[in-house]
Amino acid sequence: MELEEKNQDSKYGDSRKFDPNFKGPMQNRGCTDILCCILFILALVGYCAVGVLAWSQGDPRKVIYPTDSRGQFCGQAGTPLEKKPLLFYFNILKCASPLVLLDFQCPTTQLCVEKCPDRYMTLVEATSGSKENRDYYTRYCKEGTNLATLSSPEILRDRLCPAMLLPSKAFTQRCLPALGKLKDGVVVVGNKTTFIDNDKNRVNATDILEASKKSNVVLEARQVAMRIFEDYTQSWHWILLGLVIAMVVSLIFIVLLRFLAAVMVWVMIVLVILVIGYGIFHCYFEYANLKGEPGADVTIRDLGLQTDFTVYLQIRQTWLAFMIILAIVEFIIILLLIFLRKRILIAIALIKEASKSVQTVHLVQISV
Repeated sequence: MELEEKNQDSKYGDSRKFDPNFKGPMQNRGCTDILCCILFILALVGYCAVGVLAWSQGDPRKVIYPTDSRGQFCGQAGTPLEKKPLLFYFNILKCASPLVLLDFQCPTTQLCVEKCPDRYMTLVEATSGSKENRDYYTRYCKEGTNLATLSSPEILRDRLCPAMLLPSKAFTQRCLPALGKLKDGVVVVGNKTTFIDNDKNRVNATDILEASKKSNVVLEARQVAMRIFEDYTQSWHWILLGLVIAMVVSLIFIVLLRFLAAVMVWVMIVLVILVIGYGIFHCYFEYANLKGEPGADVTIRDLGLQTDFTVYLQIRQTWLAFMIILAIVEFIIILLLIFLRKRILIAIALIKEASKSVQTVHLVQISV
């Protein structure tokens, strides 16, 4: 027996005797990364402040109703604009500005109107024309504007009326030009191909088409925000319940890791590979089924941003992209599994020890 103890001492070194004054590898211990801790706390405080401010000062009506240039809601019940549910742009060409992509707002005067214009008319024609034309044009001017007493330059200088009216159609509570195409592919608005804008420049109907597309960016972004807001308000209790269930399942998972770490890790790895493999098969199946279907060959770029995300599942390019992404992920995981299998065994041993410490801390907290 003594010979065995000597052999072990010579192999592993001298055993350390018990020292009641031993306090760990370092006696002078202290906090590290204090600056990062302070920054993290400040970030949490700022996050809470933004949340409280958004809850107290936010207005969900801004994503439900269109607003004019003065911030009034078009068509909201109980307001002076209740009978004016549509938003009219003075100069739709301004929506083609890059500023639209920065602040999601067209840099032009916007007005709540009862109906969209159904004819082409210039301000000069209205001011010099009949009373009927003036009355019709006044519907799309700021309140209190009198076309009979003001000249066209004065009206345009003070931004009281648009320089022209275009035949428009209501699209999700916005008046957008009624665009069309002739047989030779020429874009027209109300059978006209050129117009005079506020700066007395001649513009083509194609420019108006591009401006309408940019205005749709604003509209589609707001619709996405509105859907997200509605989903949260209707399902917040399910989200909270899911968080509680996830917490309980995580605790059970940590307890099981202490006893079945190796089995659970390998089972999870295999399941991940199988699930991704099924995803690749399903994507290919959907991609093949959509072959020859009408509209399935439309590209994501041509489709643009849509609030109904199920539309993307009806085109082949979406499933092809999903299949390629999943195939790349599957290939990377298999490579990592082949070349890092020894490190996975080390990680399993570390997980066992870590789960012991986590479980011990949790039990101590419960007892306290």
